[in-house]
Amino acid sequence: MSLSVNQLTKIYGAQHALNNISFSVNEGEILGFLGPNGAGKSTTFKISTGLIPPSEGTVHVAGFSVSEQPLEVKKLIGYLPEHNPLYLDMFVHEYLQFMGSLHGLKGANLKLKVGEMVEKCGLIKEQNKKIETLSKGYRQRVGLAQALLHDPKVLLLDEPTSGLDPNQLIEIRKLIKEVSHNKTVIFSTHIMQEVEALCERVVIINKGEIVTDSLLKDLLDKKDGNIYTVEFEGDVEEALLNTIAGIKMVRKISAPAEATIKFRVESEPGVDVRSALFRIAADKNLSLLSLKQEQQNLEHIFQELTKQTIET
Repeated sequence: MSLSVNQLTKIYGAQHALNNISFSVNEGEILGFLGPNGAGKSTTFKISTGLIPPSEGTVHVAGFSVSEQPLEVKKLIGYLPEHNPLYLDMFVHEYLQFMGSLHGLKGANLKLKVGEMVEKCGLIKEQNKKIETLSKGYRQRVGLAQALLHDPKVLLLDEPTSGLDPNQLIEIRKLIKEVSHNKTVIFSTHIMQEVEALCERVVIINKGEIVTDSLLKDLLDKKDGNIYTVEFEGDVEEALLNTIAGIKMVRKISAPAEATIKFRVESEPGVDVRSALFRIAADKNLSLLSLKQEQQNLEHIFQELTKQTIET
């Protein structure tokens, strides 16, 4: 395994940031590491890179223990943190040369690697600019370039596409896909389309615990029931919809100030509740504005597994 996390726990006072999590990732695999804010993603990354120690458990990178062999691990791992730390008063080219020297690159090899990363990460026109003058998207590219500079076996990317425009997203997605052929890539993101485009497997973490570790295909093919978005005019109580036979869950998803009220409704497996929703609207003289069956996607699955409410 390129990266192996075993029974990892991190405690801050009375809070368990991580609670006995375990997973492993193979070479050439792109793993989507997902979770809401505060779930423990960044903590896992920081422990895996040796920035903070675990309370319990171990992490191994290419067979090396992060706790016992930190220098060997740092040679093998590239890391782009969520809050991209850069020396803003340095020029892009200068910064990458400096970071490369910290990894032991010298002379012609250092120059070659910096040039390669400048080209791969789309920084040719920006390489002679000070980092402080760059947009957030280009700063992300600089951070990604430094993470790749020493050709690591394992790449940890915490929100790597933050601040990128649609064209930049496509370019960075292509780069991540390209480098994954001989690397292990673990990245976190809140953009589910990125996960669906890049990953074959996802680990979802919530409140410090893994709630699923699945192939993306298997997760999307899981059919627990149908999901609907239903919108009414005026005030309608959740309890009324819960009286309909075959309904598994009702959740209000509209803001209190809105003139209409929306619900997300999930049925039991194999049950279509649309006709029942129309009937109850007619019987109770309710104004039913819309009823839409949703396609199962990663965003909905993420929402259910982490118990977070989104507006649609």
